[in-house]
Amino acid sequence: MAYDVIVIGGGNAAMCAALSAREHGARVLVLEKAPEAWRGGNGFFTAGGFRFGFKSFEELAELVPDLSDQEKASMEVDPYTAEQFYDDLMRVTEECADPDMAMLLVSESLPTVRWMRDRGVRWIPMFGRQAYKVGGKFRFWGGLVLEAVGGGAGLIDMEYQSAAKNGIDVRFESKATKLVTDDRGAVTGVVVRTPAGSETIDAGAIVLASGGFEANPEMRTRYLGPNWELARVRGTPYNTGDGIKMALEIGALPWGHWSGCHSVQWDLNAPWHGDRKVGDNFQKHSYPLGLIVNLQGERFVDEGADFRNYTYVKYGRAVIGQPRRTAFQIFDQKVLHNLREEYRIREVTKAEDMTLEGLARKLEIDADGFVATVRAYNASLRPGDYNPAVKDGKATHGITPPKSNWALPLDSPPYVGYAVTTGITFTFGGLKITSEGQVIDCEQRPIPGLFAAGELVGGLFYHNYPGGAGLMAGAVFGRVAGRSAAAASRKGAAR
Repeated sequence: MAYDVIVIGGGNAAMCAALSAREHGARVLVLEKAPEAWRGGNGFFTAGGFRFGFKSFEELAELVPDLSDQEKASMEVDPYTAEQFYDDLMRVTEECADPDMAMLLVSESLPTVRWMRDRGVRWIPMFGRQAYKVGGKFRFWGGLVLEAVGGGAGLIDMEYQSAAKNGIDVRFESKATKLVTDDRGAVTGVVVRTPAGSETIDAGAIVLASGGFEANPEMRTRYLGPNWELARVRGTPYNTGDGIKMALEIGALPWGHWSGCHSVQWDLNAPWHGDRKVGDNFQKHSYPLGLIVNLQGERFVDEGADFRNYTYVKYGRAVIGQPRRTAFQIFDQKVLHNLREEYRIREVTKAEDMTLEGLARKLEIDADGFVATVRAYNASLRPGDYNPAVKDGKATHGITPPKSNWALPLDSPPYVGYAVTTGITFTFGGLKITSEGQVIDCEQRPIPGLFAAGELVGGLFYHNYPGGAGLMAGAVFGRVAGRSAAAASRKGAAR
């Protein structure tokens, strides 16, 4: 069968590109090098949260038609405007994000979420991860409210169901190894390797959506730096930079923050790659409610600098710079009820003790250093009203690093500690694209027939990342790339 558009990759960005190309009349093939049991790329390993701008609670509620009146009454959600989304994105990326890309992501975020809803993706409020119960209501914070039903696994299932319903062909264990070009440099097909051998498949346009190079230890070390080969991979082992390398081989322009990545605090004893049963629950994101220390018992970040949505990526990276790439999140009984569900899974590295010294011994932290740190922290606190759902300004005074919000004394035993290391989610460096999703070459010209979306697109995320923006970017740019690829294939056929 001849195809108009071939999408390389099988995660959220790829499936949005495939659905978009199909709705614009293209015959679409999705090529995924992973076996079907590993379908979904990194999207499977997420919580399924999407960051988008909305002007009112009513606009948000329209996306969840089965939300009951009782549930609506229990929710306290401030509008999250497009302006706020743009400002947050630029702020956390240190103003490095490409303004045009950022504006496209922001302006298309709500329309794309609605588009996904119309293609069978269902949404639910993130009660357990993005809200605290304050005064009898769930107070949502940090600009992130909805997740796909079933989290990342549910998102992928719904997207594949929609693809099947719309007549999109998917081939697993089919690795794209080379882009085929004509004498003009236009991409006309792809070489694919399968267990049965290699073949060349022609297409009117190709969409690259095969992820970054986070599962490639050699590329991680080359671009991110020393010790990154020792990071745990949060998601799929199949994102090894293939799409990026194929594009570079035909002259695509490398772009974005090649030494930057999305990383998280990840359970110290998690496997080297993601576990599809555990999903994203190896991550530990309630650290703003406690303290983070290293093996010497020393703090090294401001746990309360901002909501976790805006700090968890750079703090995940900070851990790899600590002795033995290890840190510990410490809590007392006052806050345990507010820890996210990921702290209560069976596969967790934790200890509990009635004394700080005992906890340090169990976690193999330097006891003297740890006790001195906690005593100095407790002595630095001032009176103030504590509210985990807002930046409450309850801060430390006179210690470095400070804790700028949510600074409660650590004084209610038994104390609990969780051991973490760095888990890498995806890399920030990749390919440069136009506003239509077309890949740019090193002479600043669009490469005919080649489009890209998802983690392998550079220029959007630098240094840090606002939670929920990755899946949203994959969907927005996937939708754009799929639409553009369908149009390009029609033009090619007309010639």
